[in-house]
Amino acid sequence: MRHQSGVVRSGLVGSEGEAAVAVNAKKIAVYAVVVFILYVIITDPRKAADYVQIAFEGISNAASAIGDFMTWIADGAK
Repeated sequence: MRHQSGVVRSGLVGSEGEAAVAVNAKKIAVYAVVVFILYVIITDPRKAADYVQIAFEGISNAASAIGDFMTWIADGAK
């Protein structure tokens, strides 16, 4: 690609190139996680169900802790 000064520049320069690499790395990581999850579900559905239960319990506990914290703040942090 030519810049206004007539100098030929590549499409991925500086931080733009780094951002493109980061986006590609994120896509690859998401793809790997999805493949792993599908593998676990297909090879051992009961274990996958246990993992889902553990995850939901963790989310529930976190939401409860946030609620307790907000109540503590609303009560004047006593």
